[in-house]
Formats: sequence, C-alpha cells, structure tokens
Amino acid sequence: MKKAKLSLAWQILIGLVLGIAVGALLNHFSAEKAWWISNVLQPAGDIFIRLIKMIVIPIVISSLVVGIAGVGDAKKLGRIGLKTIIYFEIVTTIAIVVGLLLANVFHPGSGIDMSTLGTVDISKYKATAAEVQHEHALIETILNLIPSNLFAALARGEMLPIIFFSVLFGLGLSSLQAELRDPLVKVFQGVSESMFKVTHMIMNYAPIGVFALISVTVASFGFASLLPLAKLVLLVYVAILFFAFAILGLVARLFGFSVIKLMRIFKEELVLAYSTASSETVLPRVIEKMEAYGAPKAICSFVVPTGYSFNLDGSTLYQSIAAIFIAQLYGIDLSISQQLLLVLTLMVTSKGIAGVPGVSFVVLLATLGSVGIPLEGLAFIAGVDRVMDMARTALNVVGNALAVLVISRWEGLYDDAKGQRYWNSLPHWRSKEALPAGESSKG
Repeated sequence: MKKAKLSLAWQILIGLVLGIAVGALLNHFSAEKAWWISNVLQPAGDIFIRLIKMIVIPIVISSLVVGIAGVGDAKKLGRIGLKTIIYFEIVTTIAIVVGLLLANVFHPGSGIDMSTLGTVDISKYKATAAEVQHEHALIETILNLIPSNLFAALARGEMLPIIFFSVLFGLGLSSLQAELRDPLVKVFQGVSESMFKVTHMIMNYAPIGVFALISVTVASFGFASLLPLAKLVLLVYVAILFFAFAILGLVARLFGFSVIKLMRIFKEELVLAYSTASSETVLPRVIEKMEAYGAPKAICSFVVPTGYSFNLDGSTLYQSIAAIFIAQLYGIDLSISQQLLLVLTLMVTSKGIAGVPGVSFVVLLATLGSVGIPLEGLAFIAGVDRVMDMARTALNVVGNALAVLVISRWEGLYDDAKGQRYWNSLPHWRSKEALPAGESSKG
C-alpha cells in the first residue's frame, strides 16, 4: 500500500516548528551558536532566498509581457492601472489610520523603563533612509519609474522600472502584425510556464530553507528579549489579525469573495511568508494561484508585482504603530495635526521601496523626524523587529492576493466558473464546501 505523502504546507510547518526548537536550544549555547549560524543555518537559509530571487524577475517580465500583449488595449490597461493604484492607496491609508488608532487606544509604549530594553545598531539603515527622503519627492518618484538603463534595473532588482518596461514592451508587441507578434508571445509564454515549473522545483527546498531561517531568528534574539516589548509585539499581531479578518474581510465580502477561502488557498504560502519574513518567496505562487482561481493573466501579472511595492498593508500598519510606540516611549504626546502629518508622510515614503533591505526601518527613519520623534528609539525595537516582520509579511501576501480579485471583479473580468472549479479541485475542502464543477459562485 502506497504511503500518503505529506503536503508541502505540513512539511513547511514541521520545518518551522523544528527550526524554533533548534533556535531556542542554540540560544542557550553562545559559544556554539555563532558557528552553527554562520556555517550551517544562515547559508542554508540564504540558498532558498537566492533561489527565489533568481526566478522572480523572469516570471514578472514574461507574465507581464504575455498578459499585456493579450489585452492589447492601452486605454483598458490604463484603466486597470488607475483602479489598482486607487485601491492600493485607499487600503494602505486605512492600514495607517487603524495602526494609529490602536496605538493611541492601547498605549504600547507607556510605562516602559527604557533601561530594561536592549539596543541594536541601526546606523546601516540611515544612509538608505536619507536616499528614500530624497527619492520620494514627487518628481523623483516619477523619474524612478523609468529605467535609464534596463539592465542596471534588472541587476539591482528594481521592480517598478522593470514593470514599466515590461508594460510598454507588451503594448508594443500587441500592436505588431500577427505573424510577427505570435511567435514572440509564444516564446514569452514558454519562459513563463518554464519558470513556474522551476518554482515548483525550488519549493521542494522550502521546508529546509524555513527551518534554517527561523532557527537563525530564534537563536539570535531568544525569547527573553521579547518580554520587555511583549505589549508592542502583541498589539502588532492583534492589529494584523484585526485588519486581515475585519478590514480585508469586509472588502472581500463587498466584492463577492471570502478572505477565509483566500487564506485556505494560500495556506502554504502564508506559512512560508511568515517563516521567511520575505514576500518575494511567494510572489510567483500568488500569480499562479490567482490566475488559476479565475483572475485574468494580465491583471495577475500586473497587480501582484506592483502590489509588492505599493500595497504593503502589513508594513504600513506596523509602521504607524511603531511610530506612536517610540513617541510614547519618550513621553512625546503627538497632536492630531502631527499624527495627520505622520499619515501623509507614511503614505509617500512607504511606496515603491519594497526591494530595500530592512524596508520598514528605512521608512520609519525617513518618517519619524518629520514629527519630532527621536530616530534612536528604533534601536530599542530592532531586536524584535523580525518577529513582527514575519506577521506583517503574511498580511502583505493576503492583501495583494485580494487586490487581484478586487480589480478583476471591478473590471468585470473575474471568471466565477473557473474560480469555483479551482476551489473544487483543492482536496482538503472538496467534501465540505465544493459545488458541482460547472456551478458558478461568487466565492
């Protein structure tokens, strides 16, 4: 009798639990810890991150070119792009406001003795923050969308210029005569399908990558360092759960979807994103699954990569809470006007820099000074930032997947029958919630 193979979700979850256990054990052996991290665990984790980074750009370019060439209508594409940006701006602004409200209600930074808090050197983020402040002037933001050198943008992994070029190339390709257009579209289609196959190969390594990365995290900070900042960590997790189920749940319901179903579809990706604290690790799978769930290829390939720069719901939610936390830590009472300025500043600085390492720290460093909050306060929360980063990354994934469905429905292009067929094909849920294969559903 053939033994049932563990699903990838269970393999990743087991890797996560084992990684936490090994990391906690290493945390108690300081002499051996450094050797194991630098020579075994960190390289094993870095291999997985590099494998994912290797495939992201080819998938984005090939999927976008094929999708845009299929649309073939600049006006239609412009309308999709405008609706996407409007939706992103509304949802991320709501995330900022929710974070500010929760931080003002629960006061996570009040009553904490700063002498009990450890500090981490944040100087490496300051130079990048200065660049962000300069580059996020309106004119600079627009100019940065246009690559002066495509190959330099590819080498640096700058997603927005790559998207800009791919969209223009797709539009140019769609305007060619069929005998010139179709062979090239088939080439890009072949590249896209091949890279998705490569993604499935790489995902076999995911449990090992998750084990290694979570082990490094737990071994580095330990559980003891969480205690002084437990109120902040707890509030961030509560805020993320509230935003996911209440705010995104309401948005999903308004457009005829279920955020619970969405989370079930992405159970593997959510565990993976949470474990690695990297949205890039699941970007190819989000595109693939949303297309299978009934969203058009053009919308999937445009909205998902753009969302990773403009629709960071979890990150903006965290940034607003962290800003108020640091102000409360120093006993600074921000006025309504200062908090409104904080909202406006975060709306600008949080856009378009997803590829920057330590993105939330960079955004906060570029933001806090605008309302008179000491930048040094970030050093107190840097040690536990990874724990919060894991949760906000998972929320970013849910937010971007939902954005694809919202824009698809808004454009009247969502395929209900295809979505229901895909839902029925998921073995874990067929017995309870599946409908006949041809039956249409708004879920």
